[in-house]
Amino acid sequence: MSALLPPAELAAVMDATWPAAATRRIGPFLIRDGKGGGKRVSAATAEAEWQDDDLPAAEAAMAALDQPALFLIRQGEEALDATLAARGYRVVDPVLAYAAPITSLSEAPEWMTTFPHWPPMAVAAALWAEGGIGPARLAVMERATGPKTAILARAQDRAAGIAFVALHGQTAMLHGLEVTPSQRRQGSAHNILRAAAHWAQDNGASTLSLVVTEANAPARRLYASLGMTIVGQYHYRQK
Repeated sequence: MSALLPPAELAAVMDATWPAAATRRIGPFLIRDGKGGGKRVSAATAEAEWQDDDLPAAEAAMAALDQPALFLIRQGEEALDATLAARGYRVVDPVLAYAAPITSLSEAPEWMTTFPHWPPMAVAAALWAEGGIGPARLAVMERATGPKTAILARAQDRAAGIAFVALHGQTAMLHGLEVTPSQRRQGSAHNILRAAAHWAQDNGASTLSLVVTEANAPARRLYASLGMTIVGQYHYRQK
């Protein structure tokens, strides 16, 4: 357990800064209607003690939304993980959560390399689309109700990268970091992280966080180089 971002707080920040279109309780499970916005806003989670016979109702609720049967498994939920495995669910996308105190990311981005703004400019939407983040995920960003921004990065006098940052309490979470392939390895992602920290601090945050797939080694090296540490992990089980 991380003192910087405990599990319950991490879950709350994720839900607030990357929200589902709607949620409802089916017994002990929280069912999310993602409206095509990806696994994080479509996965069910256990919010109370559950029994094996609670699972069919949760599966039916997801099917009624035309979503695959998908559960997010957090640390400490080994029993649910094993039960779903026995029911034919496979592990999908193990994820790591990173965080750092804003004060450890105090170095400013290079001058005129990043531009926080909201709503996103057309060039920002185009960069996200290039990385596979289309209208359904942009709608997730629109649903976030707290302070939020898009951070556009430039390199060699061209738009180079984009990310979304939103705030919940004193924690900011960065989502949707994309750097166009032709502009990689020029410091754009580094500058976006620094700009995110500065924006977050200006809006009252004390912590910057993000989540990344375990398999994304280049991104994980970047986050570690900036002093960010692993504060949590989860994975999905999909039937």
